[in-house]
Amino acid sequence: MHNTALHSSPVAIGGTSGTWKRSVGTIAAVLLAIIYLVSGGWKMLLPFQAGELLEQAQVPGGWGTVGAATLGALEVFTAVLLLTRSYRKLGGILGSALLVFFIGWIGVYYSKLVGHECSCFPLIKRTVGPGFFVGDALMLLLGVAAFAWSPALKSFRVPATVLASVLVLAGVSYGLNATMRAKVQVPTPVIVDGKPQNLAEGKVFLFFYDPECSHCDQASKFLSTLHWENTRIVAIPTHDGQFAAAFLRDTNLKAQTSLETAKLRQAFPFVDPPFGVALESGRVKETFAQTQFNAPLPAPDLVKLGFVKP
Repeated sequence: MHNTALHSSPVAIGGTSGTWKRSVGTIAAVLLAIIYLVSGGWKMLLPFQAGELLEQAQVPGGWGTVGAATLGALEVFTAVLLLTRSYRKLGGILGSALLVFFIGWIGVYYSKLVGHECSCFPLIKRTVGPGFFVGDALMLLLGVAAFAWSPALKSFRVPATVLASVLVLAGVSYGLNATMRAKVQVPTPVIVDGKPQNLAEGKVFLFFYDPECSHCDQASKFLSTLHWENTRIVAIPTHDGQFAAAFLRDTNLKAQTSLETAKLRQAFPFVDPPFGVALESGRVKETFAQTQFNAPLPAPDLVKLGFVKP
């Protein structure tokens, strides 16, 4: 009896150890899956707004929207894997890899991004600094636990099908958002310099700016050097409209002013100024996010559109 008891003891201990590891792995996977589902879902549903934030995080200009849709799809795909026991180990690998990528990216551009909001998740504001790395390191531990204490992956067929489906959904969302932005109805009339105007006539360039923003100041000064061809420039301050006249005077931008900011931002949503909208006969020809206001941008695109002379 004594020998039997000694022999069975390690089995009992091993079984208990395996149980708590599986439990911890499951909890870690679910927590990380929720984070990725929210983050990825937001990027997939609103790729243009998320793309602006990615470009502010040093993603090359013009690639932010595509990057947001792609990254969002990968995050949602990872969340699905983490929530599925049979594919949780693969989800742990992908989830950890994404976090290593995020940490590395912020590390490379740390000097440019420190003090700025990373805007990784909707409604959650995180400032880039030492705390950012601590938070991502904790999430990385969740990914490692999900990988280490989950069943072995037996097949890649289902994950491949799920990935393809998520990518299709991301593409559909991107297309719908692009179509909606292109077909937006320009508000009419809009009060410009105290009088109602129809912005759906001719070529109009809307320039949203923050009077206290140095980037907006530089963008406005650069726009003032361009040779605008039969184009009305309507400048819209995002706040403190009482400083609009002084801002335009100091930057030498020959533009009219509209203080109907809320109405126009509802029609043309964006994250942070400066932001521009090129309208022709009421149709959106192109929009210009914050990162596209770095000389010589956006001059080349405005020339192609016929809004500015070469």
